[in-house]
Amino acid sequence: MPRPHDACGAQPGLRILGLPPAGVFWGKRKRLVIDFVSQSTHVTRTPTLPREQAGARNGARRGGVTEFPKITRGDRCQDGARASGVRGCDPGTNHGRVQKRPARMGHGARCARGYEFMTETFQDLGLPAHLLRALEAQNITTPTPIQSQAIPHALNGRDVMGLAQTGTGKTNAFGLPLVTAMLEMQGKPAPHSVRGLILAPTRELARQIQEQLLLLIKGTPMKVGLVVGGASLNAQANRLARGTDILVATPGRLLDLLDRRALNLAETRFLVLDEADQMLDMGFIHALRKIAALLPEERQTMLFSATMPKQMEEIAQSYLVKPARIQVNPPGKPVEKIEQEVHFIAKGEKLGLLKEMLDGHRDELALVFGRTKHGMEKLAKMLEKAGFAVAAIHGNKSQGQRQRALEAFKTGRVRVLVATDVAARGLDIPEVRHVYNYELPNVPDNYVHRIGRTARAGRDGRAVAFCAPEEMGELKDIQKVMKRDIPVASGTPWEKIMPPQGQGAKPAGGRGKPGGARRAQQRKRSRGNGPARGNKGQAA
Repeated sequence: MPRPHDACGAQPGLRILGLPPAGVFWGKRKRLVIDFVSQSTHVTRTPTLPREQAGARNGARRGGVTEFPKITRGDRCQDGARASGVRGCDPGTNHGRVQKRPARMGHGARCARGYEFMTETFQDLGLPAHLLRALEAQNITTPTPIQSQAIPHALNGRDVMGLAQTGTGKTNAFGLPLVTAMLEMQGKPAPHSVRGLILAPTRELARQIQEQLLLLIKGTPMKVGLVVGGASLNAQANRLARGTDILVATPGRLLDLLDRRALNLAETRFLVLDEADQMLDMGFIHALRKIAALLPEERQTMLFSATMPKQMEEIAQSYLVKPARIQVNPPGKPVEKIEQEVHFIAKGEKLGLLKEMLDGHRDELALVFGRTKHGMEKLAKMLEKAGFAVAAIHGNKSQGQRQRALEAFKTGRVRVLVATDVAARGLDIPEVRHVYNYELPNVPDNYVHRIGRTARAGRDGRAVAFCAPEEMGELKDIQKVMKRDIPVASGTPWEKIMPPQGQGAKPAGGRGKPGGARRAQQRKRSRGNGPARGNKGQAA
């Protein structure tokens, strides 16, 4: 007898949310019940469609096995239900559309009405054996929510728009299907060509993505290139001349190379925009438009972001075609395992409190964030004088200096890393236990990205914020975005002190204008030169 997954296209090990270990697939007049434990199936005729949960329970209790209805990959989703293993199916979506690669994980199977399939392992996603071994070597066994929902769509060739908080595994969510597609492509890339392009807003994030992809392609002839600012343009151009399977780049440096005709994007079939919201914040929207104009129309595009600004919808409409929209957390929501606190403290006392708190965990890694390059460089020097092993990352540092600072921090030679918001995204260092907001960010979303550097890979983390009187506005905006108040550890919220009535009042009329006092003197002078009002007749 055929196995259950042969009938429905699903892989063994799937479970229906809330109803393990059996699955129910609905046809027009038949109900197919699959028991994944005993690997048995049976079909019952249903004159009318009962409620989903009741039907699933009743079907799971029945025994007996009969032959099952034929299900093809090209079947359409009915009533907007979700296809097995997939979220976000639109009514009438044909999962067998323009597929250059075979469907995986039940794509095209008839939808399970009202249920969501969850995957417990990467084997359930239908990834190639090479990638399964690469993940096992990294001790990664269970897909995160963004991975289990995005990978099936990407493997099926659909455009994907994913919204997930930092530290949820977005890199593998697009990296695994991208590498899978590259492994299936024949031959080598042509000179100066790129098969897959990944754009990231910062050098640190781009390098982080490259490092993860190199782990996935280990043992294959694939090539993953990196082009970012702060490095030799000629050297990067020479490496691209031999052709590249996957190129990770920052928009600015990629445009520099395109202007020099060091590469062309005519053969690029895959585009990934990672941390797209930060690219908008950094003003890369015009660069993205120039790059997109050089890409072929027939391509697969994946866009991932931690927040959803209004301009993101414009990008989605411009670059994606009927994307699968996936959201695993509300925008602005930080990781739940992060323990947050705020200290209301004067600006001049912040350094003393920071030293005291850092001294309490000298053996643990800590990130300290501030606003300005000069301010963070000065803070790093003061902490170094206090006896802490410190490194700094900001815009005034060269790429080599940044990389050496990160390597020292990752290996533990440096325990404190002082940085501006250039390090707020892309730093995947699970050992980071503490994040300090020495200065609150001007953009509320950046607070979420900053504290997302801790509590990664399922670990716990701690985020501490220092709030001076002039930063109360930023704190209120941050709490509004997160829709929660940050617990107060010390001090009391600063209140705006209004001057008493009659004291410190601004002169009427404002600065630089003929105020009321001047006009009053003019009226008094005019009354003194002429007859007083009301005394007309007494003047003679």
